[in-house]
Amino acid sequence: MIADVLSDASARMHKALEAAKDDFGTVRTGRANPQMFAKILVNYYGSQTPLEQLASLQNPEARTLLIGPYDKGALRDIEQAIRDTPNLDANLGNDGNVIRATLPELTADRRKEYVKIVRTKAEDAKISVRNLRRKAKDELDALKSEVGDDDVARAEKELEQITKTHVDAIDTALKHKEAELLEI
Repeated sequence: MIADVLSDASARMHKALEAAKDDFGTVRTGRANPQMFAKILVNYYGSQTPLEQLASLQNPEARTLLIGPYDKGALRDIEQAIRDTPNLDANLGNDGNVIRATLPELTADRRKEYVKIVRTKAEDAKISVRNLRRKAKDELDALKSEVGDDDVARAEKELEQITKTHVDAIDTALKHKEAELLEI
């Protein structure tokens, strides 16, 4: 029972870590990255659909991304969704078949602003991990009558170690992304 609680908590914390890394990928650096555009939601026939399901994303140059919709009728909707995305600042060109998104050079102030955004995303991920820890600790406390105080105490120490590992991994990913953002 204790092992189940710990493995479930570890798996959920790992998912939170992976979600944080995906969020970090959506914050732009000095070059165009298809991952930045992949999660943009487009209003496609009344439902919010991720851009990666509606179009191919190609990166022909460092700061340019070509977006080729599978359905040419969605071209305007895709273009509008990209324009409405905050913190992207892409200049869009539409030739009727593809959208060419060109990202401007990042200024030092803009880089610092992106670092703040990434730090916020990292803190949100840490909060998520801590909430998962609290939930697992509550589940362990509920098992005290069945397994005993000593086993629960050992499990709580192991839970703390699992939590620390995941929080440290988030911090490492944050440092990597900050270095990438501040790199000129």
